[in-house]
Amino acid sequence: MNFIRDNMPALMFGGMVFFMLVGYPAAFCLAATGLFFGFIGIELGQIHPDFLGNLTYQLFGIISNDLLLAIPFFTLMGAVLERCGLAEDLLDSFGQLFGPIRGGLSYAVIFVGAVLGAITGTVAASVIAMGVISMTPMLKYGYSTRHTMGVIAASGTITQLIPPSLVLIVLADQMGRSVGDMYAGAIGPSIIQVALFCAWVFIVSIVWPEDVPALPKEARTLHGWALAKRCMRGMVPSLGLIFLVLGTIFMGLATPTEAGAMGAVGAIALAWSYGTLTWTLLYQGMASTMRITAMVTFILIGARTFSLVFQGVGGKVWIETLLTSLPGGQIGFLIFANAFIFVIAFFLDFFEIAFIIIPLLTPVADKLGIDLIWFGVLICANIQTSFMHPPFGFALFYLRGIAPKSIKTSEIYWGAIPWIGTMVILVAIVILWPASVTYWIDKNNEMDASKIKIEIQMPEDVPLNFDAPK
Repeated sequence: MNFIRDNMPALMFGGMVFFMLVGYPAAFCLAATGLFFGFIGIELGQIHPDFLGNLTYQLFGIISNDLLLAIPFFTLMGAVLERCGLAEDLLDSFGQLFGPIRGGLSYAVIFVGAVLGAITGTVAASVIAMGVISMTPMLKYGYSTRHTMGVIAASGTITQLIPPSLVLIVLADQMGRSVGDMYAGAIGPSIIQVALFCAWVFIVSIVWPEDVPALPKEARTLHGWALAKRCMRGMVPSLGLIFLVLGTIFMGLATPTEAGAMGAVGAIALAWSYGTLTWTLLYQGMASTMRITAMVTFILIGARTFSLVFQGVGGKVWIETLLTSLPGGQIGFLIFANAFIFVIAFFLDFFEIAFIIIPLLTPVADKLGIDLIWFGVLICANIQTSFMHPPFGFALFYLRGIAPKSIKTSEIYWGAIPWIGTMVILVAIVILWPASVTYWIDKNNEMDASKIKIEIQMPEDVPLNFDAPK
């Protein structure tokens, strides 16, 4: 009993990891582990029974959090845009634009993926949309299977780094920071990630030119004004929707939740303008939104249950002692945290990482003097790999679901590896060059809160008599 009492945080954390590795659903695994160890803590005298009453306030805090309303709004926006026809127009026009050069279709997929990421915020919508519309043309024109699978998965995965990413919303909530600042900080790394993707395509076009051939002349049907008109038809609505969502946030005109609501309405209006708005499309979009929102809510409830008991048995102190004693100070902690998240991403998806791991790391990062906005963007760049990791990466699962049976799963896995390498390079760049994040935050914050001075002056004609009778 003394051993259990002295090592309760470690046993609790180990139990959670064990049940997740077994494959038990994350939400119920977290809640069950938390309650089980909570009852043990009560029996051993570590937790007072009244302490678990705080769980009521934790759960009420979840369902009354306005910020989390942004998740269903952005999810619905992405689900509608996935089916409205915008992606097809963008890919066709960019494909014609880059078609004459080697790897042209790959560049088109990357740029269209980035644009979709800036207006959908959900990886599933981007990967599925890009896979459906680009996989067949790329394979038809001679692109290698591995490269095709990799570039499609990567172009969809970057969605979680580019604002209005759902990951950034969740990280901001868990770290207690502004979503607008988190979005502003992610602008620089997003641009760098797109550049790294393009750099890899360029390297492939030089070293393995047969894997990324240029489009044949007969496939390049648009030229001059016709090509420019087609590009404008796809880009203008996209830029308008990007401004409606991100521009209003950065200008301080709307909160992320309000911007998400406007984005959902804008996506529906866009689908109507394309003539693709149907009751079936709306039903499918709302059904997908309901499933994702319910999953997020139940994982968050389970995570709060686990976190409450974990803190009650001294888990916060255990984690802080463990991580602050690492050699190397801030650098040592950052290396450990990113390596740990990279490895655990093989087994957990980004919601589970954000709700379970981040609350454990955030207090330590804050205690070490690490800027939490910068830390959040860094973690978001790292969590990208969770979608690309073989064998559990969700982007790879989405591709497997829409790819022809003739394509082997091993080819999808091997195709993802080089793109994971570019994501790891981005993590290193953000660590070594913090200004890639903080520059955009400084631009977003024109008012220096440290220089605000509030003076309260008491009226001179009102005497203060503390001895007056009550």
